[in-house]
Amino acid sequence: MNEDDGRVDLQQMRYVVAVAETRNFTRAAERCSVVQSSLSHRIAALERELGVKLFARSSRRTEPTSAGEAFLVAARECLAAADRAAADAAAASGAVRGRLAVGVIVTTAAVDVAELLQRYRARHPDVRVFLRGGRSDDLTAAVRGGGLDIAFLGLPEGDLPAGVESLVLDHDEHVLVVPAGHRLAGAERVTLREIAGETFVDFAAGSPARAQSDQAFAAAGLVRDVAYEAQVALMTGLIARGLGVALLPSAFIGPRVAADPELALVPVVDGPRRVEYLVWSRFNPSPATRALLDVLGVREPRAADS
Repeated sequence: MNEDDGRVDLQQMRYVVAVAETRNFTRAAERCSVVQSSLSHRIAALERELGVKLFARSSRRTEPTSAGEAFLVAARECLAAADRAAADAAAASGAVRGRLAVGVIVTTAAVDVAELLQRYRARHPDVRVFLRGGRSDDLTAAVRGGGLDIAFLGLPEGDLPAGVESLVLDHDEHVLVVPAGHRLAGAERVTLREIAGETFVDFAAGSPARAQSDQAFAAAGLVRDVAYEAQVALMTGLIARGLGVALLPSAFIGPRVAADPELALVPVVDGPRRVEYLVWSRFNPSPATRALLDVLGVREPRAADS
């Protein structure tokens, strides 16, 4: 709210979002580059104008009230619209500015994301890039809902990203990862039936990464034992200690196993296959998103193509 005319302003919205995200007035003031007394005063004035408390405060905790949560939804939408308006205005004059939110699965291998962002920054230094990791289904939903601008995914062969624009980046086969001293280490190749009796390490049940292996075993009429569910960084440690084996995308795991004498790879004849995708919003991508697509050499589909 502007204290002169009684209207809520963008700066107050930024203050409320900052407090909600940091759960702390001092850290929120630091993020907004303002003294805490000024931030607190502006939020208190906003609460008086609205007639509701936006935050529940104690000596140890600060969190949004139900009214605060409702206000945050619209505030974030308004701030995003304001940022987009500024970015569009800059783009009209040939400059790309604003914010780019990128989702990345941990096993991305088709694109060197760090190298891509290095090239992107060289062309567009005024864009602030935010990276978010997660599951392919969650990242797709975030792109569809506007929480992310673009994302790199991996899905089982035959599954398609829904409600977003998508581009196939690569096709890959899974390989069996075993301890170096395992009975199958050094085997020329194996089948799913030959390894179904092994103890497995895999991703969380229900995730697209897990579905890649689950679907392959189900299609072969086989059942396996997944004793450990973990992130890939922990998987290799579990495997090296003889606690299980895993099926992982070859393009991702190959270079890592090559540098680790405690692990070995074995090709799987009828193993899982995955497709890596690039996805972005179908609805009016931001200038920053279009600029990243351009760095990747991606031609956006026209309305008649989609």
